[in-house]
Amino acid sequence: MKEALILLVEDNEMDVELTMDAFRENRLVNHIEVAHDGEEALAYLLGKGDFADRLRHPLPDIILLDLKMPKVDGFEVLKIVKSTPTIKRIPTIILTSSKDEGDRIMGYDSGANSYLVKPVSFDGFLDIVKQVTIYWLTLNVPSPME
Repeated sequence: MKEALILLVEDNEMDVELTMDAFRENRLVNHIEVAHDGEEALAYLLGKGDFADRLRHPLPDIILLDLKMPKVDGFEVLKIVKSTPTIKRIPTIILTSSKDEGDRIMGYDSGANSYLVKPVSFDGFLDIVKQVTIYWLTLNVPSPME
C-alpha cells in the first residue's frame, strides 16, 4: 500500500487515540493529520491561517469525518468540502457513532462517499481501519483533482 495522507476530523481525544492505535496495530503506513473540530478541518482543507503552506500541509488523500463536533459540525464540513472545486473530489468517509437513519440520509445527501458506524470493540475498529485503508487507498481509483 502506498503512504497516504489522511485527515482525521475528530473532537473526542479517546477516539483519536483509538484510531491512531488501530493504524499502528495494523502496521499501516500513513501520515495522519488530526483536526479537532470542523473549524480546524476547514482551515486545513481550505489552506487558511496556520495551514496556508501546502508544502507543510498538503491536501489529504482521504478525510475521516466525525459528525457531532463543536464549532462546525461534520455535516457543514461535508457540505463545504463537496461544494469547493479544489477539494470536492477528496473521498470523505463519515466515521461516527451515530446509527441514526436521518444522519445517514443527510450525510449521503451532503456528498459523503461512505458512512461507517464506529464499532464498540477495538477489534472491530481495527477491522474498519484496515478495510477503509485497503479500499480507499489501494483498490479505489481516485478521481483526478482539479
